[in-house]
Amino acid sequence: MSAPDASVGGAVGGAAVVVEAPGTHRLVPHEPREPGPGEALVRVHAAGICGSDREVYQGNRPEGYVRYPLTPGHEWSGTVWRVGAGVPGELAGRKVVGEGFRNCQVCDRCHAGETTLCTAGYEETGFTQPGAMAPTLTLPARLLHVLPDDADLSAAALLEPAACIAAAALKARPVPGERVAVVGTGTLGMCATQFLRAASPSELLVVGTRDDREALGRQFGATSFRTKDQPLPDDFDVVIETAGSADAARTAAGLLRRGGRLVLTGIPAPGADGLDPTDLVVRQLEVHTVFGAPPDAWAHTVRMFAAGLLDPLPLVTHELPLAEFPAAIELVGSGDPKVGKVLLRP
Repeated sequence: MSAPDASVGGAVGGAAVVVEAPGTHRLVPHEPREPGPGEALVRVHAAGICGSDREVYQGNRPEGYVRYPLTPGHEWSGTVWRVGAGVPGELAGRKVVGEGFRNCQVCDRCHAGETTLCTAGYEETGFTQPGAMAPTLTLPARLLHVLPDDADLSAAALLEPAACIAAAALKARPVPGERVAVVGTGTLGMCATQFLRAASPSELLVVGTRDDREALGRQFGATSFRTKDQPLPDDFDVVIETAGSADAARTAAGLLRRGGRLVLTGIPAPGADGLDPTDLVVRQLEVHTVFGAPPDAWAHTVRMFAAGLLDPLPLVTHELPLAEFPAAIELVGSGDPKVGKVLLRP
């Protein structure tokens, strides 16, 4: 095992968040787990909170997609502290983010690069495996993606949701000069706007529910903005849906021309009205879905971030100490328009 890098060495104290059961959590003293063969020990800079973390805390995450007791935290950034046997020693000291899905690497889907469809079953950092709401995180080094030395780690903590949207952008296959749109103005929607902007569209429409998101949408590259209750066009080539509301998928499909391409990323509550199959067939719409991010989407995200084409930092509105986990969960679910992305700092 390699020695700690001088820039990140030293003792790690502090506490980790443990959700014992729905609605019950505590802070526990944290002891780093030394990396085994093929693993890396990362000092966590920040962990983001999203709706899935609220589901974990409230107990309404679907069965099989959470395992209690649990340290949550699937959106994170940090610096490699130590590495285990078989991992290049020069990884120590590097700024990194990491994939969440713990795929088996040997099934047909993994060999095809579709690691989020691993047939060995679902395992993910922060849901069934210990997450990053702790001073350190130990995980397979093969899941890490190295960032530039000058990367802003607070911004990088948002690269996990960005990678999910990168997966959507890759499936959408936008071509320069096409008319593209995004439905949803949260973290995912604003990341989708930046990915689609990088494809040089002739028009980039953002559709949301709040007028106050227009300025941010335009900052990220939108050429037009409408709320979903306004008249909407029906002749776009590509639409990425990120809202996850019951009617968002129908709104997104309605924006498309015949033969247009739709990618759904939002997960509405069970029983939500779906798309009209007759409409899909008659208009010959091409529909894709995304759940998580495979390695190629992560690589695409890190390239975009390193090139300055993706900047999620303006989405961060709050950074709180890890001890304020309950307050952070409340903030995320408050519905306050002044609350954007909330980060926890160990």
